[in-house]
Amino acid sequence: MAAGAAGTRALLALLVLCSMAAGAAATSPEITTGVTEASGKVILSCNISAPHLAITGHKWIHKEKTLVEDSNSGAFTSYEIQGKVEEHSGIYECVFEANPQIRGEVNISVPPQVSAYKKSEHGNEGDTGVLTCKNPSFPAVTTWTWHKSGHGRLDNASGRYIIKSGGNKTELRILKLDIEQDTGDYSCNAANPLGTGNATVSLRVRSRLAALWPFLGIVAEVLVLVTIIFIYEKRRKPDEVPDDDDGGSAPLKSNATNHKDKNVRQRNAN
Repeated sequence: MAAGAAGTRALLALLVLCSMAAGAAATSPEITTGVTEASGKVILSCNISAPHLAITGHKWIHKEKTLVEDSNSGAFTSYEIQGKVEEHSGIYECVFEANPQIRGEVNISVPPQVSAYKKSEHGNEGDTGVLTCKNPSFPAVTTWTWHKSGHGRLDNASGRYIIKSGGNKTELRILKLDIEQDTGDYSCNAANPLGTGNATVSLRVRSRLAALWPFLGIVAEVLVLVTIIFIYEKRRKPDEVPDDDDGGSAPLKSNATNHKDKNVRQRNAN
């Protein structure tokens, strides 16, 4: 490792494995590898430092994916990574195209880079709460533990907590959530040969009635609207009803007039 990368030594564990195709292991040349970090870049390198077969190209592979390849014939190849070394841990393989191929490995190992699936979780009282953390870095976590703020370490022996951990993932299940007892901050802690890491998850427990509040709010709004409509209808001035008496008086007036005229004629005749 370069002298200027002394601060990175505590984070990197460099493992070099050189191999050739089956049947040629006895003649495998020596490969010198390197990892340097500077100016936000991480440079991986492989160099064949002994006599070797004719090389027709190079290739870098990570997680079974080819990152870059070329057709150069040199005994040296490098790969540049942008960003912090903690974000790009894992096994990188340098391949020298020859007959047979010549391969080397550069392992970038860092302490656990733990993160929570969700920084804040919510659950209803009486249900089961699930908190999950992961570690995407290399190497895998060897030990996972869970702690609750103010209560110390949690374990399966309590009967209310179920912890399932494996490799780069851990899960905490809390049975029969209680508002007073279970609300709070939980810490998932990881350890591997290079160090430790942790993340925090906040759990909020809601009353079972909380899920009914939206429905009750809608019902209340409907009741208020119906009440307003009912009061409005009660107070609204009735429409004017046609006067039926006027329609019936006209004939009576006409009959009275005719009767008066008849009496006048009778008197005149007498």
